[in-house]
Amino acid sequence: MTHRPTLKMRSWLFAPGDSEKKMGKAIASDADIALLDLEDSVVPERKAEARAMVAEAIAACDNRARVWVRINPLSGGLTEGDLDAIMAARPGGVFLPKAEGGEDVATLDAMLSAREEAAGIAPGSTRVAALVTETAAAMFTTGTYAGAPRLVAMSWGAEDLSSELGARVQRGEDGEYLPIFELARSLCLLGAVKAGVAPIETVQPEFRDLEALEKRARAVRAQGFRGMLAIHPAQVAPINAAFTPSADEIAHARAVVQAFADNPGAGTVALDGNMLDRPHLALAERLLVETEGG
Repeated sequence: MTHRPTLKMRSWLFAPGDSEKKMGKAIASDADIALLDLEDSVVPERKAEARAMVAEAIAACDNRARVWVRINPLSGGLTEGDLDAIMAARPGGVFLPKAEGGEDVATLDAMLSAREEAAGIAPGSTRVAALVTETAAAMFTTGTYAGAPRLVAMSWGAEDLSSELGARVQRGEDGEYLPIFELARSLCLLGAVKAGVAPIETVQPEFRDLEALEKRARAVRAQGFRGMLAIHPAQVAPINAAFTPSADEIAHARAVVQAFADNPGAGTVALDGNMLDRPHLALAERLLVETEGG
């Protein structure tokens, strides 16, 4: 796996690629990644105009590493045109929708490599994230992304999947996702962990309910997700807060690491009345690595 500088991926804020105002707000926000969209939020008649607007918005940025583009899916015949329009502006990464396995990422890698060479961009420097549960076929390939070139994150989505299934509802009366969509979330998480990349939670459409958003973000972080997609600037702060380890978490992780360091060779140690084993140490070490200065 290629090692790249650490990139924060707590919050990914979408902005329509045909709205200069909304792209500007996303780029100026505290989102770790501003995600300029050429896919679902842009109607076919405005795709060409949006490509030019996105390229201009990226070129004007001081920190292009955090400005990414969601391109159109490989199956739609628009992907290469998207890349032709945006790659010279040097986006930090590309978000691939409707991915159906690691082979799709490899196909995108070849497209990116040719355009990096043409634009004088360092080979392999453009990162990739993939939406991996948006079709029925994709649900069966979430375990095939290990070793996919450039891939740093995987996310999932319910809207396109529900459309393909003909499902009229995604959530039950309690607000929780129905089993098929919980399966999509779980397959994304498992596939990302297998691939060694960051699993990213999908959007919350109810953008005004920030309390529910933070509750959900904290819940999925506890399950293993590393970040979350956002559709409104107001969602960024709660997401960043939920995916930032607290001082208590960091202190506990350091105490766990120290306890094992004080007992070299031990399989288990006691700490604060609890018996900890090696998986606890691995979790603590990972948290510290992922925390700035850890």
